Amino acid sequence: MSVLSGIAQSAAKFSNDIRLLSHLKEVDEPFESKQIGSSAMAYKRNPMRSERIGSLARYVMADAMNPAMTAAGQWFERTLDDSANRRISIPEAFLCIDGILSLLLNIVRGIRVYPAVMGKHLNEELPFMATENILMHCVKKGGDRQALHEAIREHSVATAKEIKLRGKDNDLLDRILADERFHLTREELDSILSVEQFIGRAKEQTEEFLYDIIRPILEENASLLGMDVSISV
Repeated sequence: MSVLSGIAQSAAKFSNDIRLLSHLKEVDEPFESKQIGSSAMAYKRNPMRSERIGSLARYVMADAMNPAMTAAGQWFERTLDDSANRRISIPEAFLCIDGILSLLLNIVRGIRVYPAVMGKHLNEELPFMATENILMHCVKKGGDRQALHEAIREHSVATAKEIKLRGKDNDLLDRILADERFHLTREELDSILSVEQFIGRAKEQTEEFLYDIIRPILEENASLLGMDVSISV
């Protein structure tokens, strides 16, 4: 039950991330041609598969309390009060996990990813994320760290206010470029804003994980990869 609960926890985390990314319009689950996304709002495409995973996973995680409480309640050696509980809790947990894994396979095989929307969201936040790099670059050129830190704070607060109150675009970088305290050129700024400056070894770590951990598992279970998974939503 503990192992099954662990699978449920990982699946629930996955489903929550998919739901959040769907809300941001960066990812879509598979969506059937006649699928109803919402009984009230016809335009919606609710991530119903992920929602179902979350529901089933919650059941399995709660079900894991059954053997824990049963084991804790055994008298000197063992009593028979575990029998009825065992016959219900263990089979139902396996059935739930079977449904969860089928849903996961269905989602992964048909998921749609929207890099353009991801890029749009990145560009909305990158100016704020880049301020520390801008600060370090300008200090290396001889700038006063405290003065530049205050300048960034002033511009960041003003920019955030315009975004939140008036829905304006993020113009933080234009404000910094126009501020003579930074002595920053457009070429220098473009170099600082290179996305590669912000991801560390994420790409390499992902590739290593897929190559060293995932690929052997897939090769070992190659006969199962063609399994047909039909989901009714």
